[in-house]
Amino acid sequence: MHSAPADPSLIDSRSAAWRLLITLGLVVLGNSSMYVVSVVLPAVQAEFSIGRADASMPYTLMMVCLGLGGIWTGRMADRHGLMPVLLLGAAAVCAGFVGAGLAGNIWLFGLAHGLMGLIGSAATFAPLMADTALWWNRRRGIAVAICASGNYIAGSFWPPVVQFGIETIGWRQTYIGLGLFCGLGMALLALRMRQRPPLVQMATTTPSMGGPPPPERSRPVGLSPALAQWLLGVAGVAGCVAMSMPQVHIVAYCVDLGFGAARGAEMLSLMLACGIVSRLVSGLICDRIGGIRTLLLGSALQGTALLLFLPFDGMVPLYVVSALFGLFQGGIVPSYAIIIREHFPPQEVGARVGSVIMATLIGMALGGWMSGWVYDLTGGYHAAFLNGIAWNLLNLSISGFLFFRVLRGSPRTAPAA
Repeated sequence: MHSAPADPSLIDSRSAAWRLLITLGLVVLGNSSMYVVSVVLPAVQAEFSIGRADASMPYTLMMVCLGLGGIWTGRMADRHGLMPVLLLGAAAVCAGFVGAGLAGNIWLFGLAHGLMGLIGSAATFAPLMADTALWWNRRRGIAVAICASGNYIAGSFWPPVVQFGIETIGWRQTYIGLGLFCGLGMALLALRMRQRPPLVQMATTTPSMGGPPPPERSRPVGLSPALAQWLLGVAGVAGCVAMSMPQVHIVAYCVDLGFGAARGAEMLSLMLACGIVSRLVSGLICDRIGGIRTLLLGSALQGTALLLFLPFDGMVPLYVVSALFGLFQGGIVPSYAIIIREHFPPQEVGARVGSVIMATLIGMALGGWMSGWVYDLTGGYHAAFLNGIAWNLLNLSISGFLFFRVLRGSPRTAPAA
């Protein structure tokens, strides 16, 4: 694919800022399916005359496919650039929504959501975070945080829109209209993403940069690339198992306490809204202290918030703790993209970020199920919170290990690298 010559001055430039704005729009459009499927669940369950477990299958299938698709779309973006991947994602989002709207049974409905996860949402998640990290140096942390915040913005924006559509024109027509709108919008924005990151262009076209990567990138934090990647993956699983416990079960927890589902839904909304703030603030912090230190800080704060769920179970305290949890955990997932950007060769960022994001999604899926399993086993959520804290300690241990590796002489990549 033909592209303009590499220009290092584009990094941290006005062009990078415009690209970030386009990226945010792509994330909001491409991640719409992650949040609207739960909104249509009651209508789908009633129309197909199925149980709640079968009606939940499309969401599970979509999340699994999203994790797997992150690796594939990341590799494709590394090789061919973002625009072809995003155009393919736009087609998948459009076809997925329209196909789900026309589905005659739950299996076709589920397969349509799997397609949206595997290619559509996957194209606008890990690859865009990786690309954003390669366009910024001085403000790298806040830029990646803005990109990642698009996921939470989608979660705040699309559900009420879809609910209004269900009540006025029906869920099928709403899905078809959403597919056409999101697919066309993604395609138009994708055409503005033709330019490849200058760092990748220089690494692939400049002879002097075509050799082996610098020592600090050939052995990130003094470890083999495979071991460093593996540790980040395990940390991603562990951190998100812990993260998923309140996010997935706060509504049910409130029902058990007698507060009702509505109060639990309000706490979840508050948690996600505070997550947007958390991602932006963590991005600013990351620009000052680097990715590994930000991950360590976020892990410690998330563990603290989980501990606070144990002694406080009144309604007002739970609102406060839910807000604190949202404020503490939002910066964890974006920090993985920053760590990979700082310590691995730029040509590998897309695939490596996709791999870690897949691990975090596995952690979310595993944690949601595991917390329910522990609840069924023990008859309460106390042990489920303790289980989340244990997984968080594993994430904290890995983060601490990487931090001490940095302190022992594998310095953090400088912002101008």
